[in-house]
Amino acid sequence: MKKNYFYNKTLTDIGFYILASVIKEQHGYLIMRNIQILTNNEITIGPASLYTTLKKLLENELVTLQCDPNSNRKIYKITDKGKEILNNEVNRKKQMIIYVEKFLEVEKEEDYEV
Repeated sequence: MKKNYFYNKTLTDIGFYILASVIKEQHGYLIMRNIQILTNNEITIGPASLYTTLKKLLENELVTLQCDPNSNRKIYKITDKGKEILNNEVNRKKQMIIYVEKFLEVEKEEDYEV
């Protein structure tokens, strides 16, 4: 039986960044490096977290794995199922931001009434 990587069908933050990173084929070091660069060094994923998460993404068929015959590197790429999950997660996060912004606006209005 496959392990279920999702909690209520959502990705962890690390899973989210890794899945987004492998829209283009990449090997492990590039995944870590590109996430760090694209997040202005705010997100750093170490090798243990990376490969543990990649294993779970593979088990859930969200990424594929190929070996580069020229370098023996493992190359990861998002699957169609992975793209669907990633798009769902992006939409979910956008909705979360909308809700929180509404709560913050209410709080600002209440602060002015005092």
